Amino acid sequence: MQSEDAIMDERKSEPILLKMRGVLVVLDVQQIQEIIPHRPPFLLVDRILELEVGKRAVGIKNVTINEPFFVGHFPGYPVMPGVLIVEALAQVGAVAILQMEANRNKLAMFAGIDGVRFRGQVVPGDTLQLEVDITRMKASIGKGHARATVDGKVVAEGEIMFALTEPNKE
Repeated sequence: MQSEDAIMDERKSEPILLKMRGVLVVLDVQQIQEIIPHRPPFLLVDRILELEVGKRAVGIKNVTINEPFFVGHFPGYPVMPGVLIVEALAQVGAVAILQMEANRNKLAMFAGIDGVRFRGQVVPGDTLQLEVDITRMKASIGKGHARATVDGKVVAEGEIMFALTEPNKE
């Protein structure tokens, strides 16, 4: 199935994303790993539900008791560390930015975090919804508004900044 509304997987020559009303939908974990370099246990996004290339992405992380960070955070009272929620948001934002043709094969690195507030806890069994709207992009520097929710309740929100760079292959 080929369509001008699909992004092509260059290795397989098959669409990996389908476009629905201008929004690309559903990337699985293997497809996410073709876009960003993160791997388990540091890959913190299980699926991308919506993707407007260069503009916006929505993903999810299914939080399970088997997450390695729960071993020490906190024994007997497992809570996902806030910094990892922010990292998961950054990974979703990176998918949106790195799907732009000009940014393929680049890395998106943190350049800053502003005004992030944690408004709730994320615990095993939660489905963390991660939304990032890219609000500014100039050359290789960008900014996005990031929001994480569980069951519709905001658990973290703030601004994330990133810089695009070529990977060092030395």
